[in-house]
Amino acid sequence: MIVRMWEARAEPYALADLVTWVCDSALPEFEHDPLHVSSEVFSSTDHRVVVISKWRSSPRPLPDPPVMLLARQPHSWDFTQVDR
Repeated sequence: MIVRMWEARAEPYALADLVTWVCDSALPEFEHDPLHVSSEVFSSTDHRVVVISKWRSSPRPLPDPPVMLLARQPHSWDFTQVDR
């Protein structure tokens, strides 16, 4: 299992629009991919949106959000579970 954390910082006026874009446009592009397990979307009071997606293997990237919604370009990191 691979967990991808995708994070974007929205312009202060655009947080709601970025959340809508993630939920209505970006995630539906890969939710039916057989390698995709699940995704969760979070937002913060400092205008950040985070998507945590779980994949069986080979995570697909989110598409690029509309530039006008962003205070900076998104970043993503992949994680694997630690056996303890």
